[in-house]
Amino acid sequence: MSSRDLALFAAGAVLPGLLVAWLATFFLRRWAPRWGLVDHPGHRKVHTTPTPRGGGLAIWLGVVTTLAIVHGAAYLSTKNPALLPEFAQPHAAGVLEKAGSLWLLLAAGTAMMLLGLTDDLRGLPWQLRLGTEAAVAALCVWRWEELRLSLFVDAPLLTGALSVLWIIALVNSFNMLDNMDGLSGGVAAISSAMLAAVLLTMPDPQTGSPQLFVAGFLLVLVGALLGFLWHNRTPARIFMGDAGSYFVGFCMATATLLATFTGYHSTSQHTILAPLCVLAVPLYDMTTVLWIRVREGRSPFVGDKSHFSHRLVELGLTKPQAVLTIYLTTATCGLGALLLSQVNRWGAAVIVLLVFCILALVAVLETAGRKKNTP
Repeated sequence: MSSRDLALFAAGAVLPGLLVAWLATFFLRRWAPRWGLVDHPGHRKVHTTPTPRGGGLAIWLGVVTTLAIVHGAAYLSTKNPALLPEFAQPHAAGVLEKAGSLWLLLAAGTAMMLLGLTDDLRGLPWQLRLGTEAAVAALCVWRWEELRLSLFVDAPLLTGALSVLWIIALVNSFNMLDNMDGLSGGVAAISSAMLAAVLLTMPDPQTGSPQLFVAGFLLVLVGALLGFLWHNRTPARIFMGDAGSYFVGFCMATATLLATFTGYHSTSQHTILAPLCVLAVPLYDMTTVLWIRVREGRSPFVGDKSHFSHRLVELGLTKPQAVLTIYLTTATCGLGALLLSQVNRWGAAVIVLLVFCILALVAVLETAGRKKNTP
């Protein structure tokens, strides 16, 4: 594909979801309080006024509507190919072939969204939430072999279990990250855009062509997130809620599992590390929060103010500065993923070491700040 075709592809994937989510969030801001979707201030909250939540419904609607338009356009193009741009016409048959699996996967994502929405409305015990997440993830991995991690070993139980754990980890990572205006949605948008760029610039090891389907799905998610973020930027008029963070985390997890980053006989098997680079910040936040809670003798499943963003505020940053810092850290780690396919194993080791050093530097600064502010 030419650069012009890639630009049209990206715009066509991003803009519909952006417009749908942007418009839908306007209505949700008015209707959410009537439905009981309100986030009230509390001891572990950073906002000071009751704020509507449930913006994740708009993100979900932006993704589903855009993919429905793509599916419809692909179907109609079988009768009149001129309905699609020239570069997209050869891919219409592939879209229709994968449509069944795509909608079943979106049904699983919808189940995650509804789980989060129920938690937003009523509050669910962590055992039920975690058990449902595990059940949905296990069903997806069992149903679609493509969702299993490829570790180049013949151990389906191991790779299946790790795939389920990966989905659960990302769902909860983005849920934990949703603690300041624009934070979880912004990090998800940056991460999705980075992963899409990796898949468009790094050809599929088997076909030698860009991975348009998974990249397109990620760009659709980027568009829906951007439409929502217009309302979620400081001062936020609506929050994503668990409905949004569960859906976004699930989409990110399944997209990374569906993508092909390397092949068995590839000379650049280190490119499989690309998702870890792109998603280093959400995983860092979840890991360090759980560690702090366990170390202090508290339940790892009870919310608090020990998140990455909160620790940056303890260092003296304002909340917008903390969010911007996390955006930049996410982008810096993600840029390393773009280089993985261009370097050898030594170069990949340097990139991974660079990501580790960035997070280690952040951890050192945070630890110094917490000690200074602790009586």
